[in-house]
Amino acid sequence: MTNNANSSDTTIFELGGDLPVRRVGYGTMRLADGPGDPTGPEARIWTAPADRAAAVGLLRTAAEAGVTLFDTADAYALGAGEELLAEALHPYGNGVAVATKAGVVRPSPTEWVPLGHPAYLRQQAELSLRRLRTERIDLLYLHRLDERFPVAEQVGALKQLQEEGKVRHIGLSEVTVAQLEEAEAVAPIAAVQNLYNLATRDHEAVVDHTAGRGIAFVPFFPVAMGGHADPDGPVARVAREVGATPSQTALAWLLHRAPHILPIPGTSSAAHLVENLGALDVALTEEQFARLDREVGASSGS
Repeated sequence: MTNNANSSDTTIFELGGDLPVRRVGYGTMRLADGPGDPTGPEARIWTAPADRAAAVGLLRTAAEAGVTLFDTADAYALGAGEELLAEALHPYGNGVAVATKAGVVRPSPTEWVPLGHPAYLRQQAELSLRRLRTERIDLLYLHRLDERFPVAEQVGALKQLQEEGKVRHIGLSEVTVAQLEEAEAVAPIAAVQNLYNLATRDHEAVVDHTAGRGIAFVPFFPVAMGGHADPDGPVARVAREVGATPSQTALAWLLHRAPHILPIPGTSSAAHLVENLGALDVALTEEQFARLDREVGASSGS
């Protein structure tokens, strides 16, 4: 598998070796729900956006600003997230790659329950194809592994969809190295989406493993910086040094960490969207990267 290692453009990664995407994508999860609903890890992601026209406009703004990787899931607002993406961007064209996920059921606003029955995964992919108005999903993640079914059966369902031409690339979410290796024995894995950011680095081993395999590592909640991001904290100090915002600096740390890392920050603000994309233009020195690595890691307990 190849990636962008030999390319002079470090802002591009070839997903799966054949699908070039910019290294800062857009996570659509936060477009669900409305004002006053919980955000962050407590977000319900249960209903379609209260202001649908604004959400459609934001997605189109993202594409116009240069975002090429859009991330959603069938579990976001019970499929309404996929429908919103299609309303905004279909027909997608060669410059847009859509990633979605299957393998989690939502019996209530507070429940996210893994369900890895192979037939269910294939059914959900068929529904995603309809909602996204496409004949092939660019990247389909197994949203969560279900311990009730063998990994080979769950990944095998996605492989069957790939062989049928309905899925271009297969991804996994929230997995360990051992789980990833087990999945790789069944089908090529193009991307892993785990929780990872400057302050939360439990998946360092997965980052390193994917780097060696040419697999994209897609951190979600990439700008969750915590209390150390105060105006006198290490992130803000480096941000002032490089002429960037703290959020841009946190994303720049991820981009500097390894060339296969593709953060997908989400936002409901056009201004924050443009700010996040600006991280591609922020260059950290090795000293600044190491200082953030050391000081933020120490303050967060990572």
